[in-house]
Amino acid sequence: MSQITRVPCVIMRGGTSKGVFLRKNHLPADPKERDEWILKIFGSPDQRQINGLGGGTAVTSKLAIIDAPSRKDVDIDYLFGQVSLEDKEIDYTPTCGNIATAVGLYAAEEGYVKLVEPITVVRIYNSNINKIIEVEIPVKNGEIQYEGDFEIDGVPGTASKIMVNFLDSGGAITGHLLPTGHVLDAIQIDDGRTYHVSVIDSANVVSFVSAEQLNIKGTEIGDAFNQPELLDTLEKIRVEIGHKIGLIPDKKQASPASHALPKIAVVSPPQSYISSNNKPIDQADIDIVGRYVAMGKLHQAFAVSGGIAIATGAQIPGTIIHSMVDTSKKGSINIGHPSGMITVEGQVDQKDGNYIVTRAAIGRTARRIMEGYTLV
Repeated sequence: MSQITRVPCVIMRGGTSKGVFLRKNHLPADPKERDEWILKIFGSPDQRQINGLGGGTAVTSKLAIIDAPSRKDVDIDYLFGQVSLEDKEIDYTPTCGNIATAVGLYAAEEGYVKLVEPITVVRIYNSNINKIIEVEIPVKNGEIQYEGDFEIDGVPGTASKIMVNFLDSGGAITGHLLPTGHVLDAIQIDDGRTYHVSVIDSANVVSFVSAEQLNIKGTEIGDAFNQPELLDTLEKIRVEIGHKIGLIPDKKQASPASHALPKIAVVSPPQSYISSNNKPIDQADIDIVGRYVAMGKLHQAFAVSGGIAIATGAQIPGTIIHSMVDTSKKGSINIGHPSGMITVEGQVDQKDGNYIVTRAAIGRTARRIMEGYTLV
């Protein structure tokens, strides 16, 4: 019988995502062997991930590899991984703001920082994007304040509000806030159809296409959105953009599992609809409607990094996003998503003719769900 290895493990929820947290020094040093361990831990590849800790969806098949700080100006290092359900793949290219929220809480719980009232700021070095993320953990009477009245759509109950701020988020993946060099691009897919797309790289690189061009309302959820023809069209657009900006070298080899970036999202003007939780979303309460695609299917909410990209694009004239929002509103933007609404704070300034993201922040909640050992 082969030897079984006990690996210390924590499962945490951050925002609307859930991930497995592993420390780098508990994993093999060789990247190939390390990933083989992680795939076993998650039970991948398998759509149900029945033989591991993965939850069988894109938002519950996330990984955080934690390490001691590699820089003097941070408290903890964080490497994000999107573990595929379909292939023996872990994509370390993107980042995840939801999981970063949980990394901040993890750092406070594990003693990476000294608790300071009323807010303990955790500085995270996110090695996926070579950027620093600040996470603000509420502290009261010398202890982490878990209880609160803040709620986020897509997660039951309330908790204390944790602010997540992406420092210098512009050009996180490609080095350019506008990776194509334009605010709007015409993308032609293999059957000759052409779509106008805005590509924004802020915390993550996201391609935005309007619902109108896809002949949908933009408020669709569940199976109404996950139609094979629509998903296929979005994937073709995404791959063309990825090839154009150098993230997908070979279009024929690309898939949502093998190439998570760029992301793609469908946006539409504010309109009323019923969420997946049967909650009425009023047109007056939102600034834009968004549908975010993760690993080839509709995201059940809206990714934090995708929200940052929307808040950024809303302040750049000429983008698809800017054309849909009330440009007189400054500071924050409310995005209607399948399970409710997400609010993102952002500020974009101009310097020497270039757009600079000076603030990109969002309120989230997080909690530790399980701690112990996983067996490999």
